[in-house]
Amino acid sequence: MGRDVSGPEYLEGRVGDYLVQRFTAAGLQWARQPVAPGRDNVVARLEATVPRAPVILWDAHQDTVPVENMTIDPFAPVVRDGRMYGRGTCDVKGGMAAMVAALERLSAIAGARVATVVFSATVNEEFGFTGAKALARLWDATAAGDAPASDAAARRVVGRRPTVAIIAEPTRLDLVVQHKGAIRWRILVHGRACHSAFPEQGVNAIYPTGRAILAIETLAGELLTRHADHPCGPPTLNLGTIRGGAGVNLVPDLTILEVERRVLPGESPHEARAEVIARIAAACGDARIEHAEPFLESAGLTDATDDPKAAPWVAKLATEAGSRGAAAARTAARYGTNASVLAAAGVPSVVFGPGSIAQAHTADEWIDLAEVGTAAEILAALVRGAD
Repeated sequence: MGRDVSGPEYLEGRVGDYLVQRFTAAGLQWARQPVAPGRDNVVARLEATVPRAPVILWDAHQDTVPVENMTIDPFAPVVRDGRMYGRGTCDVKGGMAAMVAALERLSAIAGARVATVVFSATVNEEFGFTGAKALARLWDATAAGDAPASDAAARRVVGRRPTVAIIAEPTRLDLVVQHKGAIRWRILVHGRACHSAFPEQGVNAIYPTGRAILAIETLAGELLTRHADHPCGPPTLNLGTIRGGAGVNLVPDLTILEVERRVLPGESPHEARAEVIARIAAACGDARIEHAEPFLESAGLTDATDDPKAAPWVAKLATEAGSRGAAAARTAARYGTNASVLAAAGVPSVVFGPGSIAQAHTADEWIDLAEVGTAAEILAALVRGAD
């Protein structure tokens, strides 16, 4: 989540190692794609058994949010009353487990597979979508010449651009076909440090920061009244962190804010950011304020059923889910996922998986294991030919 951390419990390395063991045991073709130190996407491929079959991408992110203030042991997978408790069980290891189980099932049983499945376990979804962006690079022929050599093995596994992508997130087996995007960046408010006995000799960076915060608060309230009836909810603005000052007897020379503007499908992240910047500038006069380049930027997800090649697969996913007792409703969400990154790269995407967003990121995160099993059945049925 952007923090400077180290140790075996951080980053995705051990998750990737485990997935490689599973894929090797199942006889699946796999590769790693380095994204950052200690952070590799892992991709695997299961070929169709019929000619000229489409490629379907199944994606699940490896990372989780931090574990501070959890009321359960985050890494002890306790099962009680049909639920597994632990950090990431719902978001999104339950969805990942369903996809891996479906892949193994499809590879082990006889019968036709009417689509090739490429599975991607991507990194850094929670903070920056860098794993999904690196994945999308693999089927972008125009970028191939500039891609790092470390992409080569993963590019061979992934192959051509998929027809449709299914993104694992906790949707209670509904199909999320629209959701918001987001743009996140840091705001640096500069001052001049001095001893607090002579504050007139410095420039206190916290004072203009206060005015910037009030401008952000005002705009955040206004945004809640825009497009309030949109299926994804209104656009939003949030000030997430504030850092500044070194001691009460020092005039601070810097404060750093982190802000997030969530955008609706069709809304420009660039224009949304520009509005925030303009409001802060109007409130803060000649204060020295620097807006860093965004560390996350994604558009909202548009409906994959608008694509004629993807639509039949979305419909079949809903049918298979419905036949196993799921509501399989086509819904919209206020959150964002890898789906918007992949859709922007030309792969129509739908979000689907076991668990509820109400349990994601919580102090006692859990998932219903029966729902994980049902999700695996649905995904396998999507690819299996008629019996």
